[in-house]
Amino acid sequence: MRVLVTGHHGYIGTLLADMLLRAGHDVVGLDSDLFLDSLFRGPIPSVPSIRKDLRDVSVADLDGFDAVAHLAAISNDPMGDLNPELTMEINHVASVRLAELAKEAGVQRFIFSSSCSTYGAASQTELLTEEAEFNPVTAYGKSKVLVERDVAKLADERFSPTFLRNTTAYGYSRFLRFDIVLNNFVAWAASTGKIFIKSDGTPWRPMVHVEDICRAFLAVLEAERSVVHNQAFNVGITEENYQIRDMAEIVRQTVPGCRVEYSSDGGPDLRCYRVDFTKIKRMLPKFQPVWDVRKGAEELYRVFKQVQLKLDDFEGPRYMRIRHLQKLMAEGTIGPDLRRADVPAHSVSVA
Repeated sequence: MRVLVTGHHGYIGTLLADMLLRAGHDVVGLDSDLFLDSLFRGPIPSVPSIRKDLRDVSVADLDGFDAVAHLAAISNDPMGDLNPELTMEINHVASVRLAELAKEAGVQRFIFSSSCSTYGAASQTELLTEEAEFNPVTAYGKSKVLVERDVAKLADERFSPTFLRNTTAYGYSRFLRFDIVLNNFVAWAASTGKIFIKSDGTPWRPMVHVEDICRAFLAVLEAERSVVHNQAFNVGITEENYQIRDMAEIVRQTVPGCRVEYSSDGGPDLRCYRVDFTKIKRMLPKFQPVWDVRKGAEELYRVFKQVQLKLDDFEGPRYMRIRHLQKLMAEGTIGPDLRRADVPAHSVSVA
């Protein structure tokens, strides 16, 4: 298949592009490259790419593709809360418009990177299936709910969307993120000798390795259309639901000599949910995740030791996403609307 990957220079996207290439697919990327200077370690997959803001995509950009794997977004809760209106403009409005243009261009498959953040505040005892009620508590989670709702309405015999509700990601990527819980814990432990917990440690999180998220995209792409048509799938492993304090303990056991420290003002986090992954295991047998949190912590620790990671590295403006965007704004590289000053709207460059 010829596949357009939006956000291919991102935490998930760079691995997905590589995995699709190795599986024999023809891959093109689309990215505004706001985080290109945040490359942790290269090289990145060499694919033809369109440097363009998601909000400026045209129907011509989508011509000739069999599928779109849509990852591009303001990518987590803290960044989304920085400007909720802009989050909705990019994550919701631009994503639905992308799906509409894809349908107009004749793209048959549209795989949307949704999130288990759609469940938000939920019971600590119930395992949530895809039929559970949405209860998002952040702008990021709300934007994902709205995209699922609106893109599902576009489904017909010519256009087949699928919604992958990824759980909390972790693990190594060339565009490494430090603002997600396990990666952050291991980075703190490796660089300072302590694991810093900002909540009371009780919230539940389902966890999934970034490579296993990519395996889910590949499984959907290669599945029979009838199996995945207008379907939502929780992406993860049922046994990989953890409380924050349990993940901290795994990291403590992984990084020699480190200790766990709780924030003095840390309270319960509203984002608390446990998720059931029976459906994806039953309906997509090609989805075979290979990671668990302990192996992921060990992988991250090996990488951080190799590069001799320092606290200033991952807490500074190169890798901390909010600070990176604020730095780009201060430099005039991007405006407050996150558009690049050096790329006029509707311009395209293909490498």
